[in-house]
Parts: sequence; structure tokens; C-alpha cells
Amino acid sequence: MGHLEHVRRHSILGVCVSALDMAQTLRTIEGWIADRQPNYVCVSNVHSVMECYRDPELRRIHNNAGMVTPDGMPLVWLLQRRLSRKVERVYGPDLMLELCQLSVERGYTHFLYGGEEGVLDLLSANLRRRFPGLRIVGAYSPPFRPLSPAEDEEVMRLISEANPDIVWVGLGMPKQERWMAAHVDRLKAPVLIGVGAAFDFHAGVKRQAPRWMQRNGLEWSFRLMTEPRRLWRRYLKNNPLFVGLVIAESLGLKKRATNC
Repeated sequence: MGHLEHVRRHSILGVCVSALDMAQTLRTIEGWIADRQPNYVCVSNVHSVMECYRDPELRRIHNNAGMVTPDGMPLVWLLQRRLSRKVERVYGPDLMLELCQLSVERGYTHFLYGGEEGVLDLLSANLRRRFPGLRIVGAYSPPFRPLSPAEDEEVMRLISEANPDIVWVGLGMPKQERWMAAHVDRLKAPVLIGVGAAFDFHAGVKRQAPRWMQRNGLEWSFRLMTEPRRLWRRYLKNNPLFVGLVIAESLGLKKRATNC
């Protein structure tokens, strides 16, 4: 099975992003499952990179991940420009569908952690309908507040007893990344993947941007139009700052923060 050693990472404002495609991502995850080798996957976009830029601990969590996939088109374009070769977007919602399809063939099992009340039932039903034979062995929707140590132990017991191959974590960034880093060594599951809004998209409670908008790096504008109150600060603050910092870094006005 393929592993990630041959896939180089490249620093984007200090976040070591894996320059890969969907096929390489799937092969790497298959390798982790075969070896029962615990790893977590961060799907990274401009918002993720900017949060890491401000928070060294979150940056460390990303850089310790088994993979940091280029989930946003600006990251894909930057990697392509630096490497002079094609890099593919590995988008969290698409990765979820690809792995579900592969799981029907391979028999991999899934646990769903996160999402609001009722979303997990819709998500499970939709995934099973789309992928007949898909084995979802458990699901848990945590309260919005932090769990007590006793509650956290109970969640660990629940997931470990279900013995999934893949744990999907839909808590939103950066909460899901912190949760995966804190729990990856406490679970038997070889793969934890933080997929943010994918739970809501595949449950049918939120709309995805059209493919043409996704391909052209305009998904942020679609999400801003659909959730302006929640997202306006994120996009209007992060996007211009990201562009400015990347330009400064490329012109040598700012030293690259990390060697990957």
C-alpha cells in the first residue's frame, strides 16, 4: 500500500501542505488502514492557514498531521506555481464520497463524530442510500460545550468498541483539528479525518457551491452569500491578509516560517 513519504510538503505561511492528488490521498489512507497506523488528516484552505498563522499550537497540530490536503483552490494554485506541475484539490466533501465508495469495495467501516442534533441521522441515511453496503458502525453528536473528562472517556469507549477504520470528525475548524490531535493516540482507529461542513452538505442541510465556482476559487463567495452573518468576518478579514502575506513572502519581504 502507498504511504506519504514520497509526497513532499510545502510551506504556505508556515503550514506544511501536501502536494498530492485524490488518488495519492486514497492510497495513503489505505496504507494506514492496512498497517493499523493511527493518523489524522487536516483538509486545509485559506481560513485554516490564517488560523494557523495566528496560532502556533494550531500550526503545530497541522504540521504533525499525517496529511494536510489542499482543500482550497488558492492553495492548489500556489503549489502549482511553486512546483511547476499539476496539483489537485483534495476537497473534504469529495474525499468523504471517494472514501465511502472505496469502502464499499474494501469493507472499511466508519464512525461519524460531530454535527448538530439530527444531522447525523440524515447524513447516515444519505450515505447509505448513495453507497449501498456502506458500513457505518456508530455516530455521536457531542454537545457544543467542552466535554467533561468522564464524558470524553465515554466517547472514547464508544468509538473504540465500534472499532471503525475511519472516524469522520465534523466539528468545524479549528475545533476538529484540536480534537483529532488530542485523541488520535487514544483510539484504535487508524484514520481520523476532519471535514468541517461536509456533514451538513451531505446531510442536505446546507447547499454546496456549484462546481464551476469551486473550480475557480469562488466557493468562499457562495458560502458568504448563504451565511453572511456567520462568515463575513472570516472572509473579509482573512482573504486580503492571506494575499498580502503570500505576496510579501514571494518577494522575500517576509521570511518563510517553516521548512517542511
